[in-house]
Amino acid sequence: MSDRDSPVETLDEVARAPSLLHAAVCFSGVLLLISSGLFVASVSLHALIFLALVWVSVNVRGLGYSFAAIRRMMDDGIIKALPAIYIFLLIGMVIASFMQSGTIASLMYYGLEWLNPGIFLAAGLVLCSLMSIATGTSWGTAGTVGVVLIGIGDAMGIPLPLVAGMIVSGATFGDKLSPISDTTNLAAMSAGTGLYRHIGAMLYTTLPTFLLVLIVFALWGLQYSDNDLPNHHIDGIRAALAGAYRLDPWVTLLPLLLMLVLSVKRHAAEISMSCSILLAMLIAVAYQGKDGTDVVNALWLNMPGSTGIESIDQLLGRGGLSDMAWTLLLSLMALALGGMLHHGGFLRVLLQQIIHRIRRASTLIATTIVSGLVGNLATGEAYISILLNCQLFKSAYQEKELDNAMLSRSVEEGSTLTTGLIPWTTAGTFYAATLGVPTLDYAAYALLNVLNPLVSVVMVVLGIGLWRRRG
Repeated sequence: MSDRDSPVETLDEVARAPSLLHAAVCFSGVLLLISSGLFVASVSLHALIFLALVWVSVNVRGLGYSFAAIRRMMDDGIIKALPAIYIFLLIGMVIASFMQSGTIASLMYYGLEWLNPGIFLAAGLVLCSLMSIATGTSWGTAGTVGVVLIGIGDAMGIPLPLVAGMIVSGATFGDKLSPISDTTNLAAMSAGTGLYRHIGAMLYTTLPTFLLVLIVFALWGLQYSDNDLPNHHIDGIRAALAGAYRLDPWVTLLPLLLMLVLSVKRHAAEISMSCSILLAMLIAVAYQGKDGTDVVNALWLNMPGSTGIESIDQLLGRGGLSDMAWTLLLSLMALALGGMLHHGGFLRVLLQQIIHRIRRASTLIATTIVSGLVGNLATGEAYISILLNCQLFKSAYQEKELDNAMLSRSVEEGSTLTTGLIPWTTAGTFYAATLGVPTLDYAAYALLNVLNPLVSVVMVVLGIGLWRRRG
């Protein structure tokens, strides 16, 4: 019996396996639905995933599976990700509580104090990185600190594509590594690895790249040492923050410090986040003088700040459980979709020809990274690229006896890092509109995004940071 005709047993039910043509048609249909819906019809991503669910379920039904089996496939895709879903719920509350306690405001206030023309690019990279780690959002960082830095860089006479590239590099650094970033959690959840193990794996490749990029920006910035610094712009923002918050860093930064310490000590993410939330709420009430009811309500829906600067107020109003609804609902639907693609045998059939030709772990990792880039090009959305590529390559990593953290790291380096370099992705269009610099103009200067995937491939070729499955 040929492989294409052999039966597949999954979740207590047996049906025939899809042919290679059937698997290609099914998966291509998913990509076509998403890409045409996003770029041609401007349909919401959630609605497109629903249509993709219907499309794949029809294909699975055609293999002979019952509706009950199809539902179990979807359930299984979600059940395996439940631990990460709990963390998703905590992320929104961490962000809201950090806003209420003045933690984020303090990072902005003291970060802006570092800036002077000679170290503007290097200091801006560090500031954007800290902000994105603390808030877990590259978009929020670019839309607040990024806008400020663009204005300052323009006043200094520094080329705006260079400034924008620096901002995108720093914003993406935190979005890739922050334990409260949606893409960080999404990649770990989809690959089936722990959040902190995923972050630990990424540190092997991201930290050396970051240090290299920091040195390049520091040297690059020296040629602008004699340019003028627009102090009035910075002073206005710092004064607005100081007027809205008490900003003693020994108090306001305690929640962030607590979360980092508990994380380093390998406490569960749920524990470290919950403790940080409670401490931040205490500081918001006892130190910032906020109403206790408002602080508790912010855990569900945070309200904009009161600095008088609209972009800053919008950032300070982020967070809360409701703020995570978009990503969480998308993840649940996409996980159900992945469950059908996996248990229906479509992913296995598609990957067989590729896997048979891959002999080295480095080749598999490089293929995964390229696939993440292709996913962004095809779907215009890093979320979908992360989810689909984790489903596509998970079995291949298991066959090569690679740790699941290698899959999550490679998927992030192909998807999260490259999405901001493509003009038609949601990230690329957001950065271009927010910073006022076309995507293709700043892309070459977003050094972290460009270099990190290359550094990753070189390191695994050399056998550095390559984790095998434990036990």
